[in-house]
Amino acid sequence: MRLPRLPRWMLLGAPLGAAAAFFIAGIIFWGGFNTAMEATNTLSFCISCHEMKDTVYKEYVGTVHYANRSGVRAVCSDCHVPHPWVYKIIRKIQASGELYHKVMGSVDTPEKFEAKRLELAKRVWSTMRSTGSRECRNCHSFEAMSKDAQKNTAWRRHSSADEKGKTCIDCHKGIAHKDISSLYEEDEAGAAK
Repeated sequence: MRLPRLPRWMLLGAPLGAAAAFFIAGIIFWGGFNTAMEATNTLSFCISCHEMKDTVYKEYVGTVHYANRSGVRAVCSDCHVPHPWVYKIIRKIQASGELYHKVMGSVDTPEKFEAKRLELAKRVWSTMRSTGSRECRNCHSFEAMSKDAQKNTAWRRHSSADEKGKTCIDCHKGIAHKDISSLYEEDEAGAAK
């Protein structure tokens, strides 16, 4: 005697149980992925290696991005990781190359870091220039700048920067770390010869 077959509930051609299992697995994967993404955007993660803690972090704590009258603090990821998801993923993939250099010891002493500082800075500046200083503009905008809070020279420069195609990094290279723009200018002058 053959038992009657129970009806199968289907969703897009798959059994409902399998569809539900894939849906739940997707939520768990996405939640874990986002948790990892956010964990790698914290200040504590960024300075967990001594190369960052002993160099650029020490410089950063002395800047307006660390302590200011408004109490707003920008952490590493605010300036170095894009907010839009696709660009954030691209930046995280690029950062895996930085982890490789950490493991290989390319910048594992202050001396090695300083020897590569200009090269590293030029890479960051180039990226910021190519994106119109997108990460700066997450917090700063020409429209929101107060004329009364700036010196006349700064106001004139900010007012005309956009029409001249200037971006934040063109004038503010040393705003959160040691200003090495003079090394950059020397390097550019040497390259032009």
